[in-house]
Amino acid sequence: MIPSTLRAMVLEAPGTPLVMRERPMPACGRGEVLLAVDACGVCRTDLHLLDAELPDIPYPIVPGHQIVGRVLACGDGVDTLRVGQRVGVPWLGGTCGHCDYCSRDQENLCDDAVFTGYQRDGGYASHCLARADFCLPLPDGDDDLAVAPLLCAGLIGYRSLRMCGPGRRLGLYGFGAAAHVIAQVAQWEGREVYAFTRPGDTASQDFARALGAVWAGDSDVSPPQALDAAIIFAAAGELVPAALRAVRKGGAVICGGIHMSDIPSFPYSILWGERRVQSVANLTRDDGRTFLEVAPQVPVRTQVTVYPLEQANAALADLRAGRFDGAAVLRIDHSSATDGPPG
Repeated sequence: MIPSTLRAMVLEAPGTPLVMRERPMPACGRGEVLLAVDACGVCRTDLHLLDAELPDIPYPIVPGHQIVGRVLACGDGVDTLRVGQRVGVPWLGGTCGHCDYCSRDQENLCDDAVFTGYQRDGGYASHCLARADFCLPLPDGDDDLAVAPLLCAGLIGYRSLRMCGPGRRLGLYGFGAAAHVIAQVAQWEGREVYAFTRPGDTASQDFARALGAVWAGDSDVSPPQALDAAIIFAAAGELVPAALRAVRKGGAVICGGIHMSDIPSFPYSILWGERRVQSVANLTRDDGRTFLEVAPQVPVRTQVTVYPLEQANAALADLRAGRFDGAAVLRIDHSSATDGPPG
């Protein structure tokens, strides 16, 4: 039985807290599935949404793009998923499928892409719609709360890691959800991890060392050895010059966020020597399939702080303040759902 309504934490205006709303249950369009959401990760991109740092936000909108759920209904034309199947829904919610980018295996750059929890309602809700061809099948058995952070922190982190090349010494600036996942993958690949945190954040530095980092320190301190590559997960533009100074000649600085504060001017000398700075834009479905095969081989263990859906604002506030290590995940309780007619 499919309930007649859903519960959602909704962003209704710029700079306002999310509010709980009860909404009519939507019907599946062609190519869509209706999901019962079991868990949804909380991402720093959600803070950029709340702060109106992303363009053209279609208010009201339900955030959340690290969704673990089960298929309740399938729309016309869906033949790749079945009712009852467990799936993940990531940030990339759909593309045009025919532009130059899509035809060149660069669907993450599609100009007509739509994004989950930004341009279509996401997983801060008891139920949501998703395009079936952008859902990632998940095996049964893994804990929903542990899997949720893999669907953005893990996927974007993994794409960032691939852009670094094969270098051994890897710096991670900002040791939060993405870094704590990718640190594990990097070490599995035989790399050394150097963790950089907010100055004075000894708790995060201890967390990084506990996960195997060979060094952890403040972001304004030079590492003991030149790095082969660095990934910046923090949204602080001033870290770009700092990371350039930390990498060796020929090294890469990868910016792993969708939004970053302005990068200050810096001397050409710290870019010279064939160093490069590159952004990571979104992800592809191939990124998702590949990483979800790699993660259990490592195996990646996520550290999560769990909040009920109704406390989404508290989760976001704690993320902003850095009050937890690892990732925050919303747990959705379906025990009080009211059944309606079959969908």
